[in-house]
Amino acid sequence: MKELSRIWILMARKLSGEAMPEEIAELERFQQQHPELTYSLQMTADLWKSQHPAEETAAEADQAFSRHLTRMALRDIQSTEPGPEAVSPPIRREKFNLAQTRDLVANYLTTTVRSLRRNKGFTTINISGLAIGLASAIVLLLWIRNEVSFEQFHTNRDRVYLAMTRAPLDGQLDVDNHTPMVMASQLKTHYSKQIEEAVRINWVGAFILSNADKHIQTQGYLCDPGFFRLFTFPLLRGNPATALSTPRSVVLTERLAKRLFGDSDALGRTLSVDSTDNFVVSAVVKNQPSNTQFQFDYLIPWSYTKEVHWEETLWQKPTILTYVLLRPGVTEDAANKAMRMVIHDHAQEIPAELFFHPMRKWHLYSNFIDGKAAGGGINFVRMLAVIAGFILLIACINYMNLSTARSIRHAREVGIRKVIGSGRASLIGRFLGESLLLSLVAGALALSIVVIALPWFDHLVGTDLTIPYGNPWFWLGGLGFIVFTGLLAGSYPAFYLSAFRPVNILRGHFKTIHSRNFVGAASARSFLVRNLRYSSVTPRRILVVFQFAFAITFIICTIVIYREFDYALNRKSGYDMNGLAFVFVKGDIAKNYPAIREELLATHAVSTLTRTDAPISEIWSWNDNYTWPGKDPTERTVFIQYHTDRAFTGTMGLKLIEGRDIDVERYPQDTAAVLLSKEAVQRMGFANPVGQTIKDHSHTWHVVGVINDFVTGNVFNRTYPTIIQGTPPRILYGTLTFRFDDQQNRAESEAKLTAILRKYNPNYPLEFFYVDKYLLAKAQGDEHFGTLAALFAGMAIFISCLGLFGLSAYMAESRLKEVGVRKVLGASIMRITALLSKDFLVLVVIAFIIASPIAWWFMRQWLAGIPYHIGMNWWIFALTGVLSVIIAIGSVGYQAVRAALTNPVLILRTD
Repeated sequence: MKELSRIWILMARKLSGEAMPEEIAELERFQQQHPELTYSLQMTADLWKSQHPAEETAAEADQAFSRHLTRMALRDIQSTEPGPEAVSPPIRREKFNLAQTRDLVANYLTTTVRSLRRNKGFTTINISGLAIGLASAIVLLLWIRNEVSFEQFHTNRDRVYLAMTRAPLDGQLDVDNHTPMVMASQLKTHYSKQIEEAVRINWVGAFILSNADKHIQTQGYLCDPGFFRLFTFPLLRGNPATALSTPRSVVLTERLAKRLFGDSDALGRTLSVDSTDNFVVSAVVKNQPSNTQFQFDYLIPWSYTKEVHWEETLWQKPTILTYVLLRPGVTEDAANKAMRMVIHDHAQEIPAELFFHPMRKWHLYSNFIDGKAAGGGINFVRMLAVIAGFILLIACINYMNLSTARSIRHAREVGIRKVIGSGRASLIGRFLGESLLLSLVAGALALSIVVIALPWFDHLVGTDLTIPYGNPWFWLGGLGFIVFTGLLAGSYPAFYLSAFRPVNILRGHFKTIHSRNFVGAASARSFLVRNLRYSSVTPRRILVVFQFAFAITFIICTIVIYREFDYALNRKSGYDMNGLAFVFVKGDIAKNYPAIREELLATHAVSTLTRTDAPISEIWSWNDNYTWPGKDPTERTVFIQYHTDRAFTGTMGLKLIEGRDIDVERYPQDTAAVLLSKEAVQRMGFANPVGQTIKDHSHTWHVVGVINDFVTGNVFNRTYPTIIQGTPPRILYGTLTFRFDDQQNRAESEAKLTAILRKYNPNYPLEFFYVDKYLLAKAQGDEHFGTLAALFAGMAIFISCLGLFGLSAYMAESRLKEVGVRKVLGASIMRITALLSKDFLVLVVIAFIIASPIAWWFMRQWLAGIPYHIGMNWWIFALTGVLSVIIAIGSVGYQAVRAALTNPVLILRTD
């Protein structure tokens, strides 16, 4: 086999004129040893001679072309040279001729359209790739526009700030946006020179608003009357200055007013909150746009906080958000300096410093590390911009590659145009015009795709993106964006094609020269390859590698993201979620709880139940004021805390490691008892925790048991130190948690539960939640992030494969004669297919080698910000490599097989 390969290499070098005398002697020696090859070698030589007759040397051809240009120049001179008796006419400059320019543009447009119609496959691939790339970029740019416009519609946006605190925690400065309830009034009273208005906001999701037989539970805010002085939410009805001035006033959004009162005017109408207190609608506010963090359906005056026993007067309890409106001329630094120690002054044991965060930074610069700003949403915006840019660049690369790949067809046109006098600038304009025309068509198609896909995309990412048809800047920006894309996509082909030397083109040598730089050119063993010394690194190869490197990076990232979500959603939570469900305590549930519990247990609808202040899957309360024997006074530890009455561990399915459960009915002293999680015991350093005492301000608690750690708040969270308190009299329960009886039919148990709760709480809509489904719904936004990554990875792969498919088509076309000769010489279809495909596969492998470390670095950075995460296993990269090769084979294989199956008689008979 090696000897046979050597014969064909020597034959190729002989035909190309590169063989040395000793190589020719070696070939003759091989022919004597293998007479059976004489016929094949002779036929190859004849075929070569028929394709390459004796011609002028390159130098002679250059000289001939130069003489032709000289003759043309002399002809022009002679036509303008005056005769012996003629008078030289005055020299006149050619004026701009609009008609000629119009005709020239029309000619370019006509020839461009004809060219595109003749090459339907090229046109379809390029328009499809550009349209998908543009559509993806448009959607992402609309999203970026929405992100950077957050809160920019407020009139006082330059003077509105959020009060935040810095305090040491675990060796670093922790930043918290929650502040004490009592702070706002102190700021307005004692710092009136700096602060014009202060507004407290507390989110509420449990209130049910009722009108007659309509009962709606939705989210809203308890807020101070100055809300509309800070925030510009237009009122459809009512006065913003007095909308929240009375204790029994309520402001409704347009959508909630319609749900409660239909099409009638809601202003002045009465509704009830939790069927106990009546409120009068004082204003109707226009529905909020999507580019704001304030998403509410109603506003209730802050004074109602005291009526529902939610008021907290301790400076040590940061539970709500405080917003301030600085007076004109007061700077952020001046406000920070004046009020930095206001919390510490009222609670000496709290080492928190107050500072103000401006509205312009809330959405994009809201992350803090060790007390200092460290990005935030701006990182996401930058990521979107990079993705949009790369997807668009991949589409442009397709155009560049396909345009240069089909340059053989353009070569004769370029040569003729140059010979008849076209300059390079004119040719560049011709090819850029073709690119711009394609880009305009692709832009129109992309806009149609965006209109169709935008509702689905909005649902996926949970936003409300709109196309601003009425904004002229949108159309100007869109047109500029399309023109930029067209120029970017057409720049390389235009300059590349316009640089062809007409002498080489018209001599018929362009195809030979061009084949050296063609992706997929013949291999080193091919008898038609003559220029083995030329480098294999070409712009087109680099662009193909870049395309697939980006796409492969996306694939790796998508796999890692999906594995992380699956890992987190299926981790052990520490409690038993099978059959565990809860309802929020509202209406008459608290009053009728003894009867409800008795009937639920008697009917075997549930096996056990407990009351808590929050679902076990939620974090509604935390505390860093606990002290215990041996605690370092400078140490600050935050504990998650729950309140319960009884049967907490049994209902939740927690493991009781030491001691007993809390039961305030059996042990009345358990109103001062606590359960500690294993993590909390370790933080406190107790060797024998049961029987120990801890303090929270003036309240003393005794430890009655230790439970295992469990995950709460978010499936990606680490386990936090947790304290479960027995319920003191002042605590109100927020949740009734129960476990369905496994021995009973689940559907029947649900029906019994529904009937009992409706019996004792008839004025409220019934809704209970399974804990596992509740957690899954909470993680849905994160899962959408994974879907989004998969979507754009698919886009990048699809566009890249379109380009690869087109390139392979032109590669196969340019090598049809080689394929015909190889088939005549006995090459199998499999061998020809492998020959035509392998160079593309090499490029994909190179792209994989480049993409793997890049994807590894990005995913390592992403996973570092997640407390509970997977490792970067080697098989993720191996799987991606295999997928990449399969995708490349699928894209190239069709064209390669098609070329390999072509009848060689049809190919070679023209020669």
